[in-house]
Amino acid sequence: QIQLVESGGGLVQAGESLRLSCTASGVTFSRCAVGWFRQAPGKEREFVSSIDWSGGRDYYADAVKGRFTISRDNVKNTLYLQMNRLKPEDTGVYYCTQDRKLWGGANPYTPNYWGQGTQVTVSS
Repeated sequence: QIQLVESGGGLVQAGESLRLSCTASGVTFSRCAVGWFRQAPGKEREFVSSIDWSGGRDYYADAVKGRFTISRDNVKNTLYLQMNRLKPEDTGVYYCTQDRKLWGGANPYTPNYWGQGTQVTVSS
């Protein structure tokens, strides 16, 4: 059974940084694409970033490109999202996700497993 547990959210001021982590259970993490989505209050859930199983290719939403960096550690079964120069519009619940397909790419990315989410709040 796949379980994804996020951590690292919090309240920061605009311009500051946060690093989200996601620890995955199960034996397939290292062989699957993973990524992050977010949902702002009153808005639909949206794609943030994804990375293929090897960590060799990553993708970003235009809104975060150049500020966020996704990475993974397949030995530790952990996914990261480094968020720099945060803006108030980055506020939301951030979800860690994993694809079911083995050895798949990360674009397009349609995950099958979701974590419970971690709250990120950026004040102006």
